[in-house]
Amino acid sequence: MLYKRAMLKLAKDLSLPLDVVTQTITIIAKRRAGKSYTARRMVEELFRVDQQIVVVDPKGDWWGIRSSADGKSPGLPVVIIGGEHGDVALETGAGAVVAKLVVEERASVLLDLSFFRKGEVAQFMAAFLETLYRLKAKEEYRTPMMLAIDEADAIAPQRPFKGEERMLGAAEDIVRRGGQRGIGCLLVTQRSAVLNKNLLTQSQIIVALRTIAPQDIAALDAWIEVHGTAEQRDTFLESLASLPTGDAWFWSPGWPTETGIFKRVHVLGISTFDSGATPRPGERRTQPKNLADINLEALKRQMAATIEKVKGEDPRELKKQIADLRRQLAARRDAGPQIETKRVEVPVIKDSQAKALETLFGRIIREAERHGKAMAIFWENQNEVATALLNAMREVEKGSLEMGVAAGISWGTEVKKVKIAAASNGDAILGKCEAAILATLAQHGECDIGRLALLSGYRRSGGFKNSISKLRGLGYLEGPNTGTMRITEAGLTSGEFDALPTGRDLFDYWINSPRMGVCERKIMEVLDGKRTGLTLVEIAEISGYATSGGFKNSLSKLRTAGVIVGRNTERMMLDEELRG
Repeated sequence: MLYKRAMLKLAKDLSLPLDVVTQTITIIAKRRAGKSYTARRMVEELFRVDQQIVVVDPKGDWWGIRSSADGKSPGLPVVIIGGEHGDVALETGAGAVVAKLVVEERASVLLDLSFFRKGEVAQFMAAFLETLYRLKAKEEYRTPMMLAIDEADAIAPQRPFKGEERMLGAAEDIVRRGGQRGIGCLLVTQRSAVLNKNLLTQSQIIVALRTIAPQDIAALDAWIEVHGTAEQRDTFLESLASLPTGDAWFWSPGWPTETGIFKRVHVLGISTFDSGATPRPGERRTQPKNLADINLEALKRQMAATIEKVKGEDPRELKKQIADLRRQLAARRDAGPQIETKRVEVPVIKDSQAKALETLFGRIIREAERHGKAMAIFWENQNEVATALLNAMREVEKGSLEMGVAAGISWGTEVKKVKIAAASNGDAILGKCEAAILATLAQHGECDIGRLALLSGYRRSGGFKNSISKLRGLGYLEGPNTGTMRITEAGLTSGEFDALPTGRDLFDYWINSPRMGVCERKIMEVLDGKRTGLTLVEIAEISGYATSGGFKNSLSKLRTAGVIVGRNTERMMLDEELRG
């Protein structure tokens, strides 16, 4: 069903066109001023016109969406995953699985994270957002959806704690470039000062209810400086601290028309049960008696094939298996000499050898945790992993592990090769650049210097060439700088190095790299998805830059790094690897 002329009615004197579904909206207000209420009204209106919605609820306040406002009639048939009222439980390691369900089934869901600890929220949301962003790049899945995130500062904090960086990076990708893939964002927060500024500044629409904290008003003022006039600023800020509950400023410069929106309104009531309402003294909480039906059996069938996969993606399951192997090893060592019928003794594993094997197990665990998004691939290849471990055990018995052992494991297409090794005595200490060069050659095979720089994440500078010379001198790679270079057998066993990003992950790496300036990032965004490339004039026009020397310098910088191909006089496009 198409709703080309559909409008979302948010107030008596304010309706928004359906195109808002792919915009970025930030709702800001102090506690109990009506921000979640306003977000709920917008979600209800989107659902009414058959748009897909995904609500992320860190507190467990939204479950009432399945019932009417009075609790006597059905509400919206949205699947609730997680929390006290969930139709199905939510596993910490299920982020990628749930994103796959959302995208492939075009399901409208409510993700209740209220049972998760902070670290578990970061783990789940990082995988969910990354997978959502990656899958929506496929043409068949580029349909509109609204991702509504309540308490958005918990998902995209201004100052992330250790372990939250990956989640924040994934949220930035969604907000900055998700619109092109059909993803709109509705960010709800009571503290604009603690919401990451990279997300706040990308908002096309600001909805502000009562806000009184000076830090939060200052954060809004930074957005106003870019988007508003002095008169609008004065009118807006003068009333902000005294707005009645439910009154809101809607501010959208240049959308949906050139004149935009700058309007104070009173948001209309919601039609679903307000399960997030603050309890009052002496009040008896009512519970909805009628919930909207969903096809729970169909949902279970859809997720049945993924539940076991979730277990496989949990590092705890892998640790259990490693622990079993360790126990077997210990039992074998403690059993003493093994005697056959002919009384021929089998060599006993020495303590030093057992310690080396334990080190190898530990490295495998750490590698598995570091490459969390590859865990499903790791689990699918468990037979290969087990074979590598058994081979290592045989090497232990031979006594050859004392000088170091390397186990090479294929990780499928997402992470092409991971090197797990206990470095042998006397190995040279390699810097980050040298390790990245070796990892690139191990993953991709032969490369010329341009491809080597691009895939390893370094510019083709003097320092980069010095690293190549060092590796050549150590005998770890061969081939001239002007030709094709390859890794040697000595390089393959030189130590431990991580797999590098490929395909779209490599695109994300470069566009977020500190080596890229604002202009270079804008050029990459413009060229993203342009399979036949663009001319210099077209790139400049779309990115908003003049075809000046500075703009051409940025093109040259990207070309030198191998990020784009094509001369200024030709059509330019992203390198084939970055288009993956």
